[in-house]
Amino acid sequence: MADGNAAMRGLPSVDAVLGEPALSEMLARLPRAAVGEAVRAEIAEARRRLRNGGGPAGDAAEFAESAAAALSLASARSLRGVINATGVVLHTNLGRAPLSGAAMAAMAEVSRGYSTLEFELAGGARGSRLHHVDWLLRTLTGAEASVVVNNNAAALYLALSAHAAGREVIVSRGEAVEIGGGFRIPDVLRQSGALLVEVGTTNRTRAADYATAAGDGTAALLRVHSSNFRIVGFTESPSLSELRGVADEAGALLIDDVGSGCLLDAAEYGLAAEPAPQASVAAGSDLVLFSGDKLLGGPQAGIIVGREAAVAPLQRYPLLRALRCDKATLAGLAATLESYLGGRAVDEIPVWRMIAAPEAELRARAEAWRDAAGFGEVVRSESAVGGGSLPGETLPTWCWSPEAADPNGAAAALRGGETPVVARVQHDRLLLDPRTVLDGQDDDLVAAVRAACGEAS
Repeated sequence: MADGNAAMRGLPSVDAVLGEPALSEMLARLPRAAVGEAVRAEIAEARRRLRNGGGPAGDAAEFAESAAAALSLASARSLRGVINATGVVLHTNLGRAPLSGAAMAAMAEVSRGYSTLEFELAGGARGSRLHHVDWLLRTLTGAEASVVVNNNAAALYLALSAHAAGREVIVSRGEAVEIGGGFRIPDVLRQSGALLVEVGTTNRTRAADYATAAGDGTAALLRVHSSNFRIVGFTESPSLSELRGVADEAGALLIDDVGSGCLLDAAEYGLAAEPAPQASVAAGSDLVLFSGDKLLGGPQAGIIVGREAAVAPLQRYPLLRALRCDKATLAGLAATLESYLGGRAVDEIPVWRMIAAPEAELRARAEAWRDAAGFGEVVRSESAVGGGSLPGETLPTWCWSPEAADPNGAAAALRGGETPVVARVQHDRLLLDPRTVLDGQDDDLVAAVRAACGEAS
């Protein structure tokens, strides 16, 4: 105990550690109080180790080095770009849809100075931020009106809060799903003040089930696209036209959450059919909800289109102010929608360029990576759409598989490189899929793989 007390008395002071050269760079770029707090934390940890019988704590220089390392890790910018070589087109953890050049340019333009966010140039008076994408959304979907908020969960929350607080919303049991991040549709309904009424079974729900449950207290029938899973086999669900009939009988709204905002025909690209907002509008939905950053290929947003009578209350609802989008999002969304309007979506929007990429092109690119590095092989594999869109759907691809004795270790090394590369390990092989690697990233990817795998190869 006496030795332990002596060791503790020998711990350097905070001021002594702060005077060490190893902390001079940190003191030059960070507040002294923040650096001092890091030093105190290191000294406190050394004191704890000594109490538990640990060895000598080190001198002031060693404390300075460890505090500098901790500060370097804590102050590093954690949100940074990566190369997505996983083959998952809409990778939720990697930010979902990469933006088009037009979208990025539009966002940069309105962000570098002042803008017409809520200003009418013609009359010199206050305007509405809802105006900037309204015509585009109405033209593309055939809807009468629109509202844009910060994500699709917010869109559902706004619609239910404005139209169904204290009243019943009927949902099929097979559609009371959990979406990303552990958020569940029943929880969103409850938070909005709506009363959930589940009908049917997990795999089979009929229009008659909705009709039986509907009554004077029914505010809406809600259809939710099961965007991140699929039930197959003995299944049944009513069409939108059938639900429209039930809603009319009950004097209720028909709300359709179609999920990914797929404005193109996915079947043309070898994928399963995905609900289209324009089809839902045509089928008579009062409100159609979808995301901006999934198959639409734009910035994160929750988009609501539909009938004027159902949308107008949302435009005036006080909650909208808490959920609205900023100027950069609206500018990026407008530019993305303009690509669809001009018939240029597959050429300009990265998500659709990736989905439409030919196998031959992918193979040639993977072979070019292998040849540039001088090792590995090219193997056939599958890419995934991901991002809660087209569950279970894959696209044929070709991947570069570098020779790595420890594929998981090599994948970790790639993530920790100067240019982080996120690859996938499958069947004990490290795979890099060109489908999701953007133009201009090839040289950086090959250099990163050389650094991580070249010596072992």
